[in-house]
Amino acid sequence: MRAIVVEKPGSISLAERPAAEAPAPGWVAIDIARVGICGTDYHIFEGKHPFLVYPRVIGHELSGVVASDSEGWKAGTRVIINPYVACGTCHACMRGKPNCCMRIGVLGVHRDGGLCERINVPAINLIAAGDLDEEAAATVEFLAIGAHAVRRSGLGAADRVLVVGAGPIGLGAALFARRRGAELHLVDASAERLAMVADRFGFANTHVAGDPAALVAAATEGDGFDTVFDATGNPRAMQASFGYLAHGGSYVMVGVVPDDITFNDAEFHKREATLLASRNATSEDFATVVAALADGSIDHRKLITHRTTMEDFPAVMAEWARDRSSLIKAMVSVS
Repeated sequence: MRAIVVEKPGSISLAERPAAEAPAPGWVAIDIARVGICGTDYHIFEGKHPFLVYPRVIGHELSGVVASDSEGWKAGTRVIINPYVACGTCHACMRGKPNCCMRIGVLGVHRDGGLCERINVPAINLIAAGDLDEEAAATVEFLAIGAHAVRRSGLGAADRVLVVGAGPIGLGAALFARRRGAELHLVDASAERLAMVADRFGFANTHVAGDPAALVAAATEGDGFDTVFDATGNPRAMQASFGYLAHGGSYVMVGVVPDDITFNDAEFHKREATLLASRNATSEDFATVVAALADGSIDHRKLITHRTTMEDFPAVMAEWARDRSSLIKAMVSVS
């Protein structure tokens, strides 16, 4: 079968791979329809992912159809794939946190992913797409990361929220924070990107990154933000974001880096601040996103800025990796 393979950093190709074997008990064969491309895929291509072994079939933002009747799923059913394959038996799994399973195997990262014609996945990792089309279904996974971060934060309508980083994950957090009625602010290093997302999504409060103290003074009269989300994956930005926090505020790190992040303990303590990490998403978050897409409160068409086919993808991947300023979500058509 055809698959997109990153052989090594900087080398990507459309390759012939062995056809998917018959699924093991508890697993289901899925014919892939659409694959969204995210920051993880660019990091793999660029050689910046810390947990990856090459070569790797990439792709974890996946929609498809059930290939044959299996494990209670009917052939032809349109599905969303939860790419976080958990062991089900570790401490985290037993406590209802499969998103941070101690032996997690994320499709397209720890094991081969879904930018191919067919893949076998655990039946428990399938979500019925219902009336969502193939493109909408392929946006669910990355939006679920933002929905999970917002749910983890516990924010409410009375909160003043700042999302740092206007990439796809930051947009997901912003959209679900706004859906809860919070006063939303968005900061990014690129004025061009802020203008684009403000136009597409109607964000009223956008700020070009600079001195946190100046932004706090201008946007909050010096009070700070009740909830701050980092979606940059940039250690300098992550450290600077402690300066945005209000007294009693919460800081949720959605972006991840292999670096040490430090903060001033006295400043953190006097605010009685809360620091949270947010990793991946759970079935509850996938359900939240499906509902938001189905009721139209989030329009997936505004998220997709670029489209391509499997045949053309290797050529455009390098171009997109070099300049993502006008790119929110790229979508690859497989079938």
